[in-house]
Amino acid sequence: MMRIILFLATNLAVVLVASITLRLLGVEPYLNANGLNMNSLLIFCFVFGMAGSLISLLLSKKMAKMSTRAHVITQPRDANERWLLDTVAELARDAGIKTPEVAIFPAQQSNAFATGWKKDDALVAVSEGLLTRMRPEEIRAVLAHEIGHVANGDMVTLALIQGVLNTFVMFFARVVAQLVDSFLRRDDNGGLGFMGYFVVVIVAEIVFGLVASIIVAWFSRFREYRADAAGAKLAGSGAMINALARLKAETQMPDQMPDTLTAFAITTGQTRKIMERLFASHPPLDDRIRALKESAYRQ
Repeated sequence: MMRIILFLATNLAVVLVASITLRLLGVEPYLNANGLNMNSLLIFCFVFGMAGSLISLLLSKKMAKMSTRAHVITQPRDANERWLLDTVAELARDAGIKTPEVAIFPAQQSNAFATGWKKDDALVAVSEGLLTRMRPEEIRAVLAHEIGHVANGDMVTLALIQGVLNTFVMFFARVVAQLVDSFLRRDDNGGLGFMGYFVVVIVAEIVFGLVASIIVAWFSRFREYRADAAGAKLAGSGAMINALARLKAETQMPDQMPDTLTAFAITTGQTRKIMERLFASHPPLDDRIRALKESAYRQ
């Protein structure tokens, strides 16, 4: 229920912010009797496309805490929480960023994620399962991986890429619908009509959206390799490789990470089929381990 409320609230915020922005900019309707106003269409798509990504980014910490039921450590309750805070602070200092908030979320699977709208206002969270089953040096490596995401600015970069792709998906879907409408009008059959036009828009958005998802997934996989490299630099290659190997051994366990956070988690399990790999937010763990070993060998 909470995820539905968060989804609806986010989309309402996007519509309100985008509508107010368009009104302030004085943007004319992009669809009129003469067809498409390309300038208005591009501005409309850019505002709505970027608004969705940026608002999600700004709300990411709050939404992550609520959706995972994470407990933020403000005052350590035991030695383990004290160690967790101290380790994150040490890694953040070595990475040159402000210490993120640290949280623990209830999940049986070993996992962790980082999120936040800027490097110096981030959240790093680990699951109870990870703390229970991993050795301290492996936990430190996982934390270093997440700190790597924060230091690399991956959350902001992914949001910007998603926003730009949203813009082009919306823009070209409407251009395609207008071209189909113009083609039908040329045959004197009255064109698509209001409903037909938006049906074509929806279908085109689905098609272009799939292409955009492949691009976003490719970048997400690329940044996982970078975060692994950062984790190896901060915590040691051996510890990072051991942590990924431990995660690999647990990939058959049910994934309890909310869909909105899978791109920010350290693992989402194994992907084997070609189509799964195209849309996967994470590379196969075997590939990540191999990349770290090759990098350590070259050094």
